[in-house]
Amino acid sequence: MGFCNLLLLTTVFLTLWFTTSKGEGIACKPPYIPNGIYSPHKINYTIDDEIKYECKNGFYPATKGTVAKCTSTGWIPLPRCSLKPCDFPQFKHGRLYYEESRRPYFPVPIGKEYSYYCDNGFTTPSQSYWDYLRCTVNGWEPEVPCLRQCIFHYVENGESSYWQRRYIEGQSAKVQCYSGYSLPNGQDTMICTENGWSPPPKCVRIKSCDMPVFENAVIKNNSTWFKLNDKIDYECHDGYENKYKQTKGSITCNDDGWSDKPSCYDSTKICGPPPPIDNGDTTSFPLQRYIPSSSVEYQCQSLYQLQGNKTIICINGEWSDPPKCLHPCIISKEIMEKHNITFRWEEKQKRYYQSGETQEFKCKNGHHLATTQPLITICINGQINYPTCTKSH
Repeated sequence: MGFCNLLLLTTVFLTLWFTTSKGEGIACKPPYIPNGIYSPHKINYTIDDEIKYECKNGFYPATKGTVAKCTSTGWIPLPRCSLKPCDFPQFKHGRLYYEESRRPYFPVPIGKEYSYYCDNGFTTPSQSYWDYLRCTVNGWEPEVPCLRQCIFHYVENGESSYWQRRYIEGQSAKVQCYSGYSLPNGQDTMICTENGWSPPPKCVRIKSCDMPVFENAVIKNNSTWFKLNDKIDYECHDGYENKYKQTKGSITCNDDGWSDKPSCYDSTKICGPPPPIDNGDTTSFPLQRYIPSSSVEYQCQSLYQLQGNKTIICINGEWSDPPKCLHPCIISKEIMEKHNITFRWEEKQKRYYQSGETQEFKCKNGHHLATTQPLITICINGQINYPTCTKSH
């Protein structure tokens, strides 16, 4: 009978032990992580099982790391995702109070706020010396903590009824310029920007043009003053035409004055294209028509020497005489061998000489000058009169 009781107690003990052990093995249920995902997925987790989780965009793990372990008391650390925190605020023209001592505590959660102040010439949106910077779902607010402060106290060449009034960045002020003046942008409003007033509080003279002098032409406009972009139509006198070979034309008032000279010319005194020259060309693209007194400049090709006036003028429908380009001279070894000569100065020897340049020769060793011709020669339009030496006896 005692043996039976002992066997019964042993059976009960083993059953309880097995049941308890089995219950302790199922220690954690699948975690609930709003705004996050995890793996691996199971119906139940036993002690020491681990999961790895990550958060959706805009959220971050509430604790360091992204791994949680199943323990007898549940998941450690508790896997959850929170809204993204705010890093240390970097903003222009101001700073946090005690920012260096606070810097190690960033990032901070949503709802946290810090006092800050702005540099001279700037102010908070509430226009106080200091204010609070708050961490929100959308980041730090206010988005622009420090705004430029503009003072309207004087307008050059204009007037305003708001002298000494203060404005903050983004606000605008009306300006009344004196007659004939306007702001540089042609408007009557200034805006306070991060860099100050735009445009600056200065009224400038409105760009304009006076009545031009017409040569051999008439207009039907009686105005004496023209503003920017105004246009005048003119008509040439009988027998005259403008440089475009037309009897009518128009000019426009631009930033730098009238767009063209309103002049008409006797058609018989207009010149055609400038004459071509050998080994040279004009320095500007040639036109088909040139008005009286027009000028054109020439230049020669490399090594060619210009002779005469490089500029020609249109006079009574004819061009003045164009210049010439003189040929250079070429000195070869064959020519010097033929005349039994060599260069007098080795450091001055070269093959090409412009017209008008000189060169000095000497007789080769064992030779003497055959005539009284000098050993110094000059290049004249591609020609050199070489001295000749003969062999000495």
